[in-house]
Amino acid sequence: MASMKLFLALSVLSLLAFSGSAQLSPTFYQTSCPNLLTIVRNGMTQAVNREARLGASILRLFFHDCFVNGCDGSILLDDTSTFTGEKNAAPNANSARGFEVIDTIKTSVEAACRATVSCADILALAARDGVVLLGGPSWTVPLGRRDARTASQSAANSQIPSPFSNLATLISMFSAKGLSATDMTALSGGHTIGQARCTLFRNRIYNETNIDPNFATTRRANCPLSGGDNNLAPLDSTPTRFDNSYYSDLVARRGLLHSDQELFNGGSQDALVRTYSGNSATFNRDFAAAMVRMGNISPLTGTNGEIRRNCRLPN
Repeated sequence: MASMKLFLALSVLSLLAFSGSAQLSPTFYQTSCPNLLTIVRNGMTQAVNREARLGASILRLFFHDCFVNGCDGSILLDDTSTFTGEKNAAPNANSARGFEVIDTIKTSVEAACRATVSCADILALAARDGVVLLGGPSWTVPLGRRDARTASQSAANSQIPSPFSNLATLISMFSAKGLSATDMTALSGGHTIGQARCTLFRNRIYNETNIDPNFATTRRANCPLSGGDNNLAPLDSTPTRFDNSYYSDLVARRGLLHSDQELFNGGSQDALVRTYSGNSATFNRDFAAAMVRMGNISPLTGTNGEIRRNCRLPN
């Protein structure tokens, strides 16, 4: 009897733990598409070997997907006659990239398991694999998301945090998605890989004072006061390696974006940034856990949404 009570208690606890993603499961495609994980990993390996930055680009696509109406693959949709998609929203125009990588993987997945795996799930797996391929942590990806039939440019414009945001805004925008300040600071560590355009950090390197002067001088060489908007700079000192250098750079006042340096600027996240800068294992653990939580934001499951045949178009 006691063991039965314990079993029931544990069952209730496990239901509570997964209530936000009741139908998502790491084994969702185990019988319907058993080679899925291998296909996605192979596709990401080819992409990252061709251009390391694509690991960062796919991670960013997943983040920008999940923050707009949940992780539903809506960012992958092209504009149609009935809706304006998210690709040309301010946070994505001229910067969201890697769509062709998802297209290529989707083609391989469709060849193996037709009309079975959502674009949203492919993106979730690809984001994880890109991080792993660049030396970062792995995590088990819950699966079973379905794809949105529409997208929202206005939601993309209002719900994705800006590189110009202050700390209070960042905390509140992540909180609106059910993510804690710790999740926010850990997920910001995704900026340990990838590049940013001059237009996004120009004000920081010319006008802000909480910046290492040598770092500012170095960055100004490739980001003039006018022109060169699309010139790129690395988001941290090791842009093709997923590590904790991002946090060491913040402690040294070498955050590239205003929103980066806000995490270490005399505020509530300073201590955590110091911890991550000195302990990569703690960062890796927190990042992986936060990625699972982010991937659980409002997924479409069951009979909601669809399994898109082409990630760019509703069926």
